[in-house]
Amino acid sequence: MKAGIKNIIFDLGGVILNLAVENTHREFSRLSGLPLEEIKARVHHGKYFHEYERGLISDVDFRNHLRQSLQLEVTDAELDAAWNAMLLDIPLQRFALLEQLKQTHRVFLLSNTNEIHRQCFNGVVQQTSGKPNIDHYFHQAYFSHVLNLSKPDVAIYQHVLSDQNLLPFETVFLDDNQDNLAGAAKAGLHTFYVQQPDQIFEFFA
Repeated sequence: MKAGIKNIIFDLGGVILNLAVENTHREFSRLSGLPLEEIKARVHHGKYFHEYERGLISDVDFRNHLRQSLQLEVTDAELDAAWNAMLLDIPLQRFALLEQLKQTHRVFLLSNTNEIHRQCFNGVVQQTSGKPNIDHYFHQAYFSHVLNLSKPDVAIYQHVLSDQNLLPFETVFLDDNQDNLAGAAKAGLHTFYVQQPDQIFEFFA
């Protein structure tokens, strides 16, 4: 990590939280009978997905859209289980790294997410670490669906910088999505591309 870095902003999925998006695609394919390629096109690339990620539609509206788009007749619980199937574990050593970094730096979370996922990954945090939610491990956690903004738009990075009075050249942003890193770079932040989560240990070694 470069000298002079005082602030660290983490993405969540694929950086702190292990992810397997294909699990959700497989579950929706199983429930609907539609092929995987059709599922991918309908679930993560439609207008509704991006509106939900920005908090512009409710959980109820999103579930109803999925039912209609994928021709599903399932309960909310079944739908949520399939939607959350992509969210895996958070190893204890990553929590330990965050606790350590929090002693020497200002540490933040910036995640494109949604309320159904937030309830699920906070459950993972509780089960694994005993802490009430992921927010515990950061000085502040920022979520796209709460801010009505999402990465890679420059505005979301500028919001975090302004809200915390951070200087961009003293701040590094870690993400597993290169588009999101490009947006952060436009806001003046240093960036690090996380191609697999355990790289964060090398970065902070």
